[in-house]
Amino acid sequence: MILLILALFAATIITRILPAFFVGGLNFPHWLVTLLNYIPYAALGVLIFPGLLTAVETPLQGILGGLFAMVLAILRVPLFFVVFGAIIFVYFLI
Repeated sequence: MILLILALFAATIITRILPAFFVGGLNFPHWLVTLLNYIPYAALGVLIFPGLLTAVETPLQGILGGLFAMVLAILRVPLFFVVFGAIIFVYFLI
């Protein structure tokens, strides 16, 4: 068991921590940095979208709730109110 833990520790160190030391000294083109800045948003969208389709009775209600939350976010409403507003919006759709 300890050998397995040490092997997994080594795999984590090699794949996650060591590249940070090598990438830190590189200068990337501006377009690549801009592209990489959008990855967290794309990953968040991939994680949220299936929940929109399955969390409520019909997928249409989830999509409408997601669009309502998107409008609130574009209007720069604080996050708590975006989530709460989308919940209330979907509640009244049911």
